[in-house]
Amino acid sequence: MVASRWVTQALTATYHPDGFNLGMNIGASAGAGIAGHIHMHIVPRWNGDTNFMPIVGETKVVNEALDETYRKLVQSLI
Repeated sequence: MVASRWVTQALTATYHPDGFNLGMNIGASAGAGIAGHIHMHIVPRWNGDTNFMPIVGETKVVNEALDETYRKLVQSLI
């Protein structure tokens, strides 16, 4: 949860979202890929954007190259 707070702070500083959706996948049948694995999705949200499920379903919300997103977030995480 400490890492989630750190990441949401970096996303807030970089993209100024109005809120977040957080979702956890635990185990292979839940989409974590392998048994015993857990990971969290942190999805920034803005008033008036699409709902959570289409975002997870690979609908693009922020039209930006992944390397640009990485560059911006690394600066906020340092």
